[in-house]
Amino acid sequence: MTKDIVLQRIRTTGLIPVVRADSAEQAMRAVEAIKAGGVTVLEVTMTVPGAIGVIEQLTKAFGAAALIGAGTVLDPETADKCFQAGAQFIVSPALNEKTIAFCRENDVAIFPGALTPTEVVRAWNAGADAVKVFPAGAVGGASYLKALKAPLPQIELVPTGGVSLKTAADFIKAGAMALGVGADLVDTNALREGNDQLITERAQQFLEIVREARRK
Repeated sequence: MTKDIVLQRIRTTGLIPVVRADSAEQAMRAVEAIKAGGVTVLEVTMTVPGAIGVIEQLTKAFGAAALIGAGTVLDPETADKCFQAGAQFIVSPALNEKTIAFCRENDVAIFPGALTPTEVVRAWNAGADAVKVFPAGAVGGASYLKALKAPLPQIELVPTGGVSLKTAADFIKAGAMALGVGADLVDTNALREGNDQLITERAQQFLEIVREARRK
């Protein structure tokens, strides 16, 4: 799958569920539950025990049926391991220009993290395909994203942190390319209790909110 196809698929879906879990087994269940809800773009963070092995299992199990990315990638060495395991996009909470360079060289989509206008522009100039605005909820949420987009319409932004069922529509209306959704979708308590259906239902709800917000 080419990088252009990967990016278009993320734009079309409008969601990037951020999978954090206590174990590889829980992470696999979370992915299955999210996919059952109709979301086929997923980010497995490096905080999941055995995360690279989970990415490898998922890419082999789902093939083109799901787009598997790697999150919380802090350096090019980790990006390389994720890429070798089959990750089709790389996400970071921070800006590391060497990681961006690695991804550019290997034609893999990269979403580095940034917060201020200066950081966002620096990430874009370094070659980011889109910029993860993190933690978006802590600095004004959708209103902050809208303020960023006004002078920087050419930069695609993925707000993460503070994205919930209540705020998702506002982020989309503010100009988000896609939403990075963590705990409000991938509920670790639900996973511990075996209530995977809750995650499936929330995935469906988030998809509908994105579709509805884009129609307005």
